[in-house]
Amino acid sequence: MSNVPTRPWLSIIGIGDDGLEGLSPKARARLDAAEVLVGGDRHLAMLPGDGRHHIAWSGPMRLAFEDIAALAPRAVAVLASGDPLWFGVGNALARRFSPDEIEVFPTPSAFSLAAARLLWPLGDVVRLSLHGRAQSPLETHISPRNRILILARDGTTPGQVAARLRARGFGPSTVAVLEHMGGATERIRTTTADDYGLDDVTDLNVVAVECRAGPGAVLRSNVPGLADDAFEHDGQITRCEVRAATGARLMPMPEHTLWDIGAGSGSISIEWLRAAPRARAFAIEAHGDRAKTIECNAELLGVPQLRVVGGAAPEALAALPDPDAVFIGGGLAADGAGLIDTVLARLRPGGRLVANAVTLGSEAALIAAQARHGGALTRLAIARAEPLGRHLGWRALMPVTQWALQLPWEKPE
Repeated sequence: MSNVPTRPWLSIIGIGDDGLEGLSPKARARLDAAEVLVGGDRHLAMLPGDGRHHIAWSGPMRLAFEDIAALAPRAVAVLASGDPLWFGVGNALARRFSPDEIEVFPTPSAFSLAAARLLWPLGDVVRLSLHGRAQSPLETHISPRNRILILARDGTTPGQVAARLRARGFGPSTVAVLEHMGGATERIRTTTADDYGLDDVTDLNVVAVECRAGPGAVLRSNVPGLADDAFEHDGQITRCEVRAATGARLMPMPEHTLWDIGAGSGSISIEWLRAAPRARAFAIEAHGDRAKTIECNAELLGVPQLRVVGGAAPEALAALPDPDAVFIGGGLAADGAGLIDTVLARLRPGGRLVANAVTLGSEAALIAAQARHGGALTRLAIARAEPLGRHLGWRALMPVTQWALQLPWEKPE
């Protein structure tokens, strides 16, 4: 936190493609009063050449923030696109400086402008930013009749979005490209993912998608229990029926952190992230080939933020943040009491621990853990109908013993 007088010396001013004309009188007054102006080249070019000091964004953002902090208590104005707190620089500045130092002046965000152009109720629309981010987060939102607004990285983003929709069998989806909204060169063009062929899209654009499934569409819910073949794996995977029950016990929640110990294919941690926006997950896996597979699965299924940690528990856990939920699958040995004790010592109040066992030795470890710590023991026995000659017969999967424990909200003294 910076040591400056507690007054709003730092103004964060949202500006649209219409430039200074779109600013409110108060925002314009703060801009005119600023001694130093900070922003991207595009925003700084909108300003009159009056001799004031300009700082253009370049290099790591943290270094630019240190330069800004050094200017206090001089009046500084930072220019950002639209609403600075919608995936904008305002979020990072709000984490760096005190609320008493900052005043934010938003203009309509690109999301608000796009929704107004399309007459889409903004509260019912998924809002994503692919600006400086991977494309894959779109995966978790591709579902029939879903509406998505996407801040583009550049002019290639709409074509990449259309290609991803086609790959999932959503080629009939409507794709609208909205460029330079509010400016003199505003343009809106609408096509479908199947027919997409726009090759002259400017970098400043928003992509609007109305998802429509084609005959070969692949549906993937964000509820735990995706089909096993949605993941690449070498056989080390929690089967979909057991995964659904496991996810219910782990209770994915926004802002919560999961440790997935002995992650195998990463199916548990991937489904945790798909189910809970803004959650975090760490997949701990000692086998190098499986760790690479986890990374591939995370990218394919729309959660590239999954952190893969190479190594074995408990040693690999030491540097991780304390978890709200822990799953122990492939990481549980017959002598797993030490690992369980390590996990319980780190688990946050109200945290959940779920462990699955398929061998007699690991099952014995769970029975002993339940006797020591309480919690619920469940036997999960799954049978699937499979061909038996000209008929169908039941083929049983290996039974799974599951131990689930939730800590109290206040740890005992």
